[in-house]
Amino acid sequence: MEVITVNDNMQRNYSYQLLRREGVDFHSNFSPELSPKEMLELGVFGGKYLTDCRAEFPAYWFENAKLSPNAKDISLNYFSVDASQSLAEWKRKGWIHPQDPRGWFQWYCRYHLGRRTEVEDARQIQRWFAFRRHRGAVIKGCEAYDYSCRKKQRQALLHWAYDSRRI
Repeated sequence: MEVITVNDNMQRNYSYQLLRREGVDFHSNFSPELSPKEMLELGVFGGKYLTDCRAEFPAYWFENAKLSPNAKDISLNYFSVDASQSLAEWKRKGWIHPQDPRGWFQWYCRYHLGRRTEVEDARQIQRWFAFRRHRGAVIKGCEAYDYSCRKKQRQALLHWAYDSRRI
């Protein structure tokens, strides 16, 4: 089993084991439509995500990633809108677990890579599944493939690995 040790701006000497092969053996209730690589290529989080911790993840994830190392750049988002709450807001709401101080997407990247942590995985998968309600809102409120309709919700869905380009 491979061990990943993290030393970046938000974590020092944090280690985890890869218990599964990358991109396989997901929980039966978890079926994301986009991989972390695909999300980064589409444009998520204003490009300001994983910019200081690329060494932790496979280099090929970043080959065509839309990144902005210095500041969030909303024009890099697929739908060119800001659909994110701040990390401070996520902390205030109790959504951040110490093992993943950057939040859901960091958890998903590590899960996709092969890390498994039973309790936190269950919590994050439940959060991911609950976010699906936004997909229903887009379907109900928009004509199919009308990307000008509910752009903020569509962008937020991309942030949660739902491919809102399909609806």
